[in-house]
Amino acid sequence: MKRLTTAPNLALATLWADLLTHAGVPTTVQRQYASSIAGEVPPDQTLPELWVVDAAQFEEAKRLLPQLRHPPHRRWACPGCGEMIDGPFEECWNCGGGMPGPS
Repeated sequence: MKRLTTAPNLALATLWADLLTHAGVPTTVQRQYASSIAGEVPPDQTLPELWVVDAAQFEEAKRLLPQLRHPPHRRWACPGCGEMIDGPFEECWNCGGGMPGPS
């Protein structure tokens, strides 16, 4: 295992680890509950950490994490109901229709 980064809170650490794992880079969160000792040790020593399970995938994780943290912003019209969808979403919130493919 190899340490990738720290996260500002447990929610983001878990989200980033899940995104990396889903992208094929198994990642775990360490120091999930260390915030309870803040004050006894410096606060930056209590932040949750992301660890890549296979050290051979470390460089891939370093490349993927910024992409996963900043998904592309899109604007598209749902082919099913005509609803305008903004953001990184690939599914219509109104009818569940998928984003149309490239023309």
